[in-house]
Amino acid sequence: MPKIVVKGDNLNALNSNFAQSPLLEPVFLNSVPKCGTHLIRNIIRMFVPVDQQYHAAFIQHAILRQHQAAFSQAMPHLSWGHLLYSDDAAIVLKHVHHIVQVRDPYTWVLARARFFLSDTFQGALEHLKGGNVSVEEVLNMMIFGIHNKAPNMYEIYTHNAVSWLGTKIRLLRMEELLSHVRQLDTPEAEQFFSTLLQDCGIGELPDDWRERVRVGADRQQSGTARENLAGSGADDVPDELPDMQKRLVDYAVPGLRAILGYE
Repeated sequence: MPKIVVKGDNLNALNSNFAQSPLLEPVFLNSVPKCGTHLIRNIIRMFVPVDQQYHAAFIQHAILRQHQAAFSQAMPHLSWGHLLYSDDAAIVLKHVHHIVQVRDPYTWVLARARFFLSDTFQGALEHLKGGNVSVEEVLNMMIFGIHNKAPNMYEIYTHNAVSWLGTKIRLLRMEELLSHVRQLDTPEAEQFFSTLLQDCGIGELPDDWRERVRVGADRQQSGTARENLAGSGADDVPDELPDMQKRLVDYAVPGLRAILGYE
């Protein structure tokens, strides 16, 4: 099984700096892997009492049945994970506030490549590190998958995001979240986070919401933020996806960027 080595955070301790109101309804922060999971999770954690945050597991399909307590209406929790669309997931999330976060497929390819080439990720892909293959070849593997080792882009986005569309979920684009994090003093940011908290069932924005967001969005608190990835293997991945790889994304998942609101 792959192993992910990340540093811990001290957000539970920082949470006590803010007055917290009890969470009245369960909320689940779902995301496509490598779409800013830590960012949305850490921000929302600043608005929920620590004892109502479900730290027992990062919830995924394989362990869903063991962690249904996270979605209890009688004992509401904030939980998070990568939960693909399925009959079991739809049933347990029926009465849960459900956020699904995505990112532009073009930048997703880059983020996934950096993660797999870093020492933070340790698993069946160690042979790709150390310059054994070109960066362009790694990017193509992120798009088309690696036989019996890593799923392709179509499968990941289909089961973790697209299949949830048209249901009661709130679709959240990572880029929009980042944009408002960087401009917290604007009326647009206040409206954005007010709506987001309401969609999470948390309620009205407290007066100190900006400071809570700043604390939660601190990249030093995210073990998978780009600059916090261990090792140097990810450094060769470019800042922008090459034109040919953009064309390959459009070939492999035609219509994906459009249905997610990126075109």
